[in-house]
Amino acid sequence: MPETQRDVMQKHSHIMPAIAPPDNGAAFEALLRDEDKARDYLLELAWPTGDPFCPRCGHRKVYTLSGERLRCAACKYTFQPFSGRWINNGALSPGEWLRLIVLFVEERSVHQMKEELGLSYNTVYKALTAIRFAILANALDARQLISPATGLDSYLKGNRLTGGPREMRMDTIPVYGILRRDDLVFIDLVPGFQAETLFHFHMNFHLKLIRSGNLVYTDRYKEYDALMFCGNDSLPYEVIRRYDEPPYIDAVHDEFWEYAQSRIKKFRGISCQRFPLYMKELEFRFNNREKSLAEILAAYLCALVPNTD
Repeated sequence: MPETQRDVMQKHSHIMPAIAPPDNGAAFEALLRDEDKARDYLLELAWPTGDPFCPRCGHRKVYTLSGERLRCAACKYTFQPFSGRWINNGALSPGEWLRLIVLFVEERSVHQMKEELGLSYNTVYKALTAIRFAILANALDARQLISPATGLDSYLKGNRLTGGPREMRMDTIPVYGILRRDDLVFIDLVPGFQAETLFHFHMNFHLKLIRSGNLVYTDRYKEYDALMFCGNDSLPYEVIRRYDEPPYIDAVHDEFWEYAQSRIKKFRGISCQRFPLYMKELEFRFNNREKSLAEILAAYLCALVPNTD
């Protein structure tokens, strides 16, 4: 199927603006203290060429209405400058968004963030969900992950995060695999595998299973260093055997796995439905650990929410 104009725009909507973004921490920090500069910075990320286009159909001819409203000449859609983008999923000002990004990069807790920002817990939690979806949406396998196979599609209604988690059972909880390529790690959805599959392999083919809370992971499997899933209270954890020898990924003291395990323990109330959001966050942090994450995340937030229909 040929690409539509909107598809093309989606690919390029998170390109860094022609005016270079802050290239050091001090310059980025200056944006946090000036609401107008913070807004101008985010608008440059949303509209890198300086010319607005319709976030619904991609048409470039738009009319200015009262306030900040714009209207598409083609489909008549009325929108705001950040409509259709991840950053539109949260009632934060531009300055608050940038301050939240900094706190997210620093791995502060939700309670610490709400105290620092003077916002409610629910407001911060929803904004963090938007950040995590924006990270996942920029992964190579985003379309596969925001789908019925993971249940993440149930969180999105069009381009808004207004949905809720879909109930998951043993035969629907998805399985993910850890792939290492040199210094990079990839968390893959394993097609056709569910929690039930791994319990079956454990009971009948002696695939080693290790449980840590609701996190279950395996020994090495084919090209994967480990398979894993996040379960719920409906699973028969009692059938998991104890082993004297650790699984491959623990035995080799894998750098990413040690990095991930220490952080998974800090994620409060992680569920099987939200598990891929957290794992793709860890993939992103690990693979970009030598880069300035704040600028990348600001660009991701200003990207258009992909059409998953």
